Amino acid sequence: MNLKLALGACVLGTIGTAAQQGRFDGQSLWRHVEVLAADNMEGRGTGTAGLERAEAYVVEQVKRAGLKPAGVNGYFQPVTLAKREVVDCRAALVHDGRVSPLALGEEAACTTFSDIAATVDAPLVFLGYGLQVPEKGYDDFAGLDLKGKIAVTIPGVPDGVDGPFAADATAKRWDVFRKAGLVGWVFMPAPNAQWASFTVSDLEPRLHLTGDLDETHDEQIFLYFNPAHASKLFDGTGHSAEELFGLARNRKPLPHFTLPVSLRAAARTVNTPVQSSNVIAKLEGSDRQLRNQYLVVSAHIDGLGIGDPANGDAIYNGAFDNASGVAALLDIIAELKRESARPKRSILFSFFTAEEHGLLGSKYFVAHPPVDPHSIVADVNVDIVHAIVPLKQAAVIGLEESDLGDAARRAAALQSIPADAARETHPYPAAFTSTSDQAAFVFAGIPAVKLMVGFPGELAAQLTDHRRKVHHTPSDDPRQRVNFGTLAKYEEVLRALVLDVANDPRRPEWKPDSFYKRYVR
Repeated sequence: MNLKLALGACVLGTIGTAAQQGRFDGQSLWRHVEVLAADNMEGRGTGTAGLERAEAYVVEQVKRAGLKPAGVNGYFQPVTLAKREVVDCRAALVHDGRVSPLALGEEAACTTFSDIAATVDAPLVFLGYGLQVPEKGYDDFAGLDLKGKIAVTIPGVPDGVDGPFAADATAKRWDVFRKAGLVGWVFMPAPNAQWASFTVSDLEPRLHLTGDLDETHDEQIFLYFNPAHASKLFDGTGHSAEELFGLARNRKPLPHFTLPVSLRAAARTVNTPVQSSNVIAKLEGSDRQLRNQYLVVSAHIDGLGIGDPANGDAIYNGAFDNASGVAALLDIIAELKRESARPKRSILFSFFTAEEHGLLGSKYFVAHPPVDPHSIVADVNVDIVHAIVPLKQAAVIGLEESDLGDAARRAAALQSIPADAARETHPYPAAFTSTSDQAAFVFAGIPAVKLMVGFPGELAAQLTDHRRKVHHTPSDDPRQRVNFGTLAKYEEVLRALVLDVANDPRRPEWKPDSFYKRYVR
């Protein structure tokens, strides 16, 4: 894709109104996108020269706006990452001393989710869903001695464990496993799942945080097991895969029992350090007291880099995901510079790396904040400004959880549009703690929202179609159709939301009945 061609095609393919009354016209945002998502940025893959070039562009823009560096090395906050590769893996089931090697790729699959120990030899126990939800009186671990064992689980949640309870329990499952004394995990996907997808993608090299920030530390093995060969595990137990998956489909409680086989595995895992950084810039507040508190406004700058070609194009430019979010922040920063009054509370504009690899940059930021962690009052996150339809609704993940939702409603009302909890845009509430960088703040007890373009009613089909055809493909480039009017109105909502929170003398708080209030430290 030639950049000049991209510029021309973008203008010709634009829908909506290019000229927009107000502070923003949408075009200045898209000019940033055309730089950040150009071919020479090579998809901004984490640890690549392309991402470094994109970050250098961001630093140039925030310097021009007069923002102060808030990283460790100037504007940069290095993130300790490593690329994990499994270069050799063998596994077998052991029954009464008889060793039966597993055909990896057919019967089971090793993964790069965790550092597989050089040797593993441990008994297996079927642990149902592998969930512990005290508030709902559900505990797959009750009365079991799990120390030194490997859990076998299947997907699903029992009846009554819904919403944030399910999202929280599944997100933190290995942490519960580790505390129970388990040393490994065998996951058996549903029979209707595409087994081939588990055997290929999950052996690919994987980025992870190092040390205690590696969420799989102490996990000696994570293995997929093909449900078509489940009899190798369940024969002699009085249970069958058909019975267990049937119970799971109906969200029934599952039995727990020791399996008559143990797992023996040997592997060699290689971890290679990867250099990458967050970019953090500070706009200092004007109020003597509030300037010592910080609102984080965030967007991830990384993309998927260079990957499998589609129609001869191997660059995953990531124009909407998430050059658009980065560009929105840069546009807001430039507008704030033009305004005479600075916000009362300080703002940390944060451009996170490695979001596409598991929200790693934001997790590192929250674990190693550049300011006193108790001084961070909230996070407003931007991940994909989907400007493909007129902006009739602001979609806000986390809308109903904290005071930030009230601020988002006020900001949207200034543009004569409603704010909705994004149930049609994303599965809710799992999206709040799994799909983007606001999740790290939520788990730290910091109120957060993710501001998005809404797709109410009949517009939802257009979002589904765009995700299927464009999202995470080389087609997400600057040449695609974009509604400048939507970009401009979105920026107005974002600016109003940011200033509302930054100028409010009250610190944002979780709603009294919010599930996420429990994470406050």
